[in-house]
Amino acid sequence: MRPGGFAARLRRVAAHPENQSRGRVASLHLHPPVAGEPMLPADSIEVETDAGIVGNIRYWQRQSRSTDQPTQRQVTLIEREQIAEHASALGLPGIAAGRVRSNIETEGINLVPLAGRDVRVGGAVLHIAAPRDPCHKMDEIAPGLRERMTNDKQGVLAVVVQSGTIKNGDAIQPIN
Repeated sequence: MRPGGFAARLRRVAAHPENQSRGRVASLHLHPPVAGEPMLPADSIEVETDAGIVGNIRYWQRQSRSTDQPTQRQVTLIEREQIAEHASALGLPGIAAGRVRSNIETEGINLVPLAGRDVRVGGAVLHIAAPRDPCHKMDEIAPGLRERMTNDKQGVLAVVVQSGTIKNGDAIQPIN
């Protein structure tokens, strides 16, 4: 083996811009007990492997209708930067945290390109399964928001692959 070969390769891989993606949890939200009510802010959440967010009644241990496997919608994430872009395009001063109905709002990381990869979020690991499709409730926030959110502009769906605690301010780091 060349001197420093493996170590040098590790340094090159770690230094690659794609592996430097790092963001943070900006805010956390749980679905309310009554469908359609505003999301409930949280300082921290517990996630459980293949089950979702503990206490998130709507999606806890939910199965996919088509595969009878755990749903890919265990945890939803969206970038605050994307929310701000939508608000600006629609002439809004902003969109309040939790209004777009994602469990985790992030800052500093582009989520959609991470589809198919695992990310460490605080003490948990999530598998980014797929981009999220917007629902009709987005147009209740602002007419035209749902259309703006199509084409991979409404965050992602994730599956819990390692249980843990996620807190506001926690780092988000791709790990594979």
